[in-house]
Amino acid sequence: MVLSRFWLVIFISSIFFIVFGFFIGNSYSVDYVLNGKKDDPILISEKYLNEIPKFIQDSIQKNEEKTFVINRDTINADTTYVYKNQTVKIYSGVQKTDGLLPTCKSSLFDLILPLMAYLAFFCGLMELLIISGAAEKLAKKLSPVFAQVFPSVPKNHESISYMTLNFAANFLGLDSAATPFGLKAMQSLQEINPEKDKASDAQIMFMCLHAAGLTLIPTSIIGYRAAENAANPADVMLPCIVTSFIGTIAAMIIVGIRQKINFLSATLLVALMTVIAAIVGLLFYINGLDLVGKNFFTANLSGLMLVAIIGFTLVFSFINEKKFSEKSTTVFDAFVSGANNGLQTGVKIFPYVMGMLVAISFFRNSGLFEIMSDGISFAFSNIGVSKQITDSLPVAMLRPFSSGGSRGFMIDAMRNFGPDSFTGRLSCIFQCSAETTFYVIAVYFGSVNIKNTRYTLGTMLLVDLICVITAIFVASWFF
Repeated sequence: MVLSRFWLVIFISSIFFIVFGFFIGNSYSVDYVLNGKKDDPILISEKYLNEIPKFIQDSIQKNEEKTFVINRDTINADTTYVYKNQTVKIYSGVQKTDGLLPTCKSSLFDLILPLMAYLAFFCGLMELLIISGAAEKLAKKLSPVFAQVFPSVPKNHESISYMTLNFAANFLGLDSAATPFGLKAMQSLQEINPEKDKASDAQIMFMCLHAAGLTLIPTSIIGYRAAENAANPADVMLPCIVTSFIGTIAAMIIVGIRQKINFLSATLLVALMTVIAAIVGLLFYINGLDLVGKNFFTANLSGLMLVAIIGFTLVFSFINEKKFSEKSTTVFDAFVSGANNGLQTGVKIFPYVMGMLVAISFFRNSGLFEIMSDGISFAFSNIGVSKQITDSLPVAMLRPFSSGGSRGFMIDAMRNFGPDSFTGRLSCIFQCSAETTFYVIAVYFGSVNIKNTRYTLGTMLLVDLICVITAIFVASWFF
């Protein structure tokens, strides 16, 4: 209900703002909201040739392409005059994101189809894990810990192994693998959910822990920093780990208090201490490497772990081939069956994803996001917050709505302020330590047709806020 109302508020307020701006003359056309594409120039006016300044007329007539560009500084956008069909079209600024129709198209071709391919492959592997018995063995090993965090989940339930694989994939920065594992976990938890249209306690806890996104190797962030010629692309790794770990603990505590979970359990405390010790040990090891060693280690660890998971699944399935025969199937046929389920899941979640992305498209193109962002930055600057922090806030603000949009702001921050500047590094930590909340809710709950998400959205946004505040303190401490 909360998500539905929030979606309506974003959509309706954005549409109202677009129409209002058009009628008061702030915008010349609304076509860009429907058909425009990201980074396209925005048409702001159209005049006859004799209505524009004389020096621009002369420049246009001398130019073979009948265009004239007024270059401005980095703050003000370029203005382009194009003479065509007896009128001069004037463009200024660029579109923030795709319009409605391109968003519908890109959500299918650029997002859902690749996601369906990932789902098909990893759901095929998960079917092998189930039939071979590997998932059951993993669930038995981890049941004592998960019984404390997810008390409503039966002992040795298959969802435990799926959630573990999801957390492990996030931990290693394997986004392509994390989503299929997470969707499988949600479907498995839905089977034991007594109210099918209402999120269960276990599903809410899983979603909020997923939102914190505990990451050990932020592979993509390191790659973007390397592409922008950072002196040490991996120097934000430790701040990312610390920030996401604090976010994860915060999510567990916030949801746990609401669900009356016993945090003083010896099993849970031992598990947490083990995770902390493993992280600290790995960090000490990485810190002891030189720059080349760090780059080599961080570039290969995630890939090797994914190859190891795939290899283990196939070898374990081969060793336990009799179990497949008992199910009247083969290893390959079981893989194909699981892949087919993954494709069906992708088709099911498409309307949820498209609906959310279109609302975000309207929100950004309406100018409302920019007004909110500028207002918050202005408010923070007036209470003494450093400009280096306020310059990176757009990444934090957009991250819950759009991963691609916030990534664009992150890259822009590195290019404008430098990848080794405080703003550039903080933007990277923001991007790494928070989740695309609205997209994740649409995908995960949409996959199991849950309508009432209860307090999930509010908690996930609160966790995002905690990650943002933590990122600022951690970045200030390290850099």
